[in-house]
Amino acid sequence: MANTPNKVQQNQELPETTQSKALLERARKRMPSVTQTLAKGPTQYVEGVAPAFLAKGEGARVWDVDGNEYIDFNMGIGPIILGYQYPKVDEAIQAQLKSGITFSLIHPLEVEVAELVNEVIPNAEMVRFSKTGADVTSAAIRAARAFTKRDKVLCCGYHGWHDWYIGTTPRNHGVPSAVSNLIQSFNYNDIESLEKKINNETACVIMEPMLFEQPSNEFLFQVKSLCEKHGALLIFDEMWTGFRLGLGGAQQVFDVKADLATFSKALANGMPLSMITGRADVMKVFDEEVFFYTTFGGEALSLAAAKATIEEIRDKNVCQVIENRGRRLRDGINTLAEKYEIDFLKCMGFGCRSMSAFASSTENPLTLKSYFQQELIRWGILWSGSQVISFSHTDADIEHFLSAADAILPEMKERVEQGKLAEAIRGKLIQPVFRTTTGKDSK
Repeated sequence: MANTPNKVQQNQELPETTQSKALLERARKRMPSVTQTLAKGPTQYVEGVAPAFLAKGEGARVWDVDGNEYIDFNMGIGPIILGYQYPKVDEAIQAQLKSGITFSLIHPLEVEVAELVNEVIPNAEMVRFSKTGADVTSAAIRAARAFTKRDKVLCCGYHGWHDWYIGTTPRNHGVPSAVSNLIQSFNYNDIESLEKKINNETACVIMEPMLFEQPSNEFLFQVKSLCEKHGALLIFDEMWTGFRLGLGGAQQVFDVKADLATFSKALANGMPLSMITGRADVMKVFDEEVFFYTTFGGEALSLAAAKATIEEIRDKNVCQVIENRGRRLRDGINTLAEKYEIDFLKCMGFGCRSMSAFASSTENPLTLKSYFQQELIRWGILWSGSQVISFSHTDADIEHFLSAADAILPEMKERVEQGKLAEAIRGKLIQPVFRTTTGKDSK
């Protein structure tokens, strides 16, 4: 008799993932690293326990290829802000599909979405579209260099795979030193680390305006002031904060206008679309000075999805809803850690996207994370470190996560104290991911 797939409940057994394992073996023969997105790949899950392939999503739930059901707290690694198969967005895509996808001339949606973006995002005087976050962050760097006639770039956060940024990370093979030597990084909430590096040769400062830590001591205002003092442009990488932290992103929430800002992820509820926005005088370098064109930048299905998504976020007060719901989850995790006198777990960040951070003087943090993930999977929860909340998550979903954590954490603590945590993990440990945010220079 075939095994019955796991549901969203406290399942006695871990899910059967036979089909996932078979597909993973096939993938390893044809696909380097077997994934197009590192955060979705098997290294970020307990391999042998977690599903490797998903087949379906609806609302805030997903089903793997073996039929196991989960509440998804990853939501496509950020893009699914409204929910899987969200009716208004899917209807907009289907309606546009009847007219076409990509055309030989500009489509009206390009203008309509640009105008809508101008209405909701501060300082979005002009807008250009592309497909991925790395596209538009790289376009922003090129535009800043063209506008300022300078080459040096300072960064804080993660900004994609292109040479100008990835040269600052350990995975910099293939990047010419002449390129990476032009980039330096600085620390978040550490204005002195920026002051030491910014000068009159700096073209721009590009940063994620918020990671999992609130800006303190008017940090963003201080960054902007330093940029103005030295004639450098300020670029906000709003891949995570855009349309999630607030309808107008971090610029609206913190009332700090960047010269340029880049967006993707939540922009189109899962459809591939990114954009760069900013001051008109800077954006006009794309007229003739800077070449930034792509065949699919004006693809109409994604633009239709973006229009529907932005309107829904605006009309349904989505940002406040997901912030409130996510705050209950974040605070609930911390309350449980305090209840059980657990010092190896702290949940931080904003409500709509928080992170459960593990640290211990006696245990490998990746062992802690792996065990917690494994046991959440037993409860029908797909999780990989962050709690990414969508409009489709319900109060019951939040309570289910907290019930699972309430059951997992005391047993986890006991195993840590007995030195028996690692032996309880049924598969390969989660592997580390680089994330350069601490001022490490490339030279």
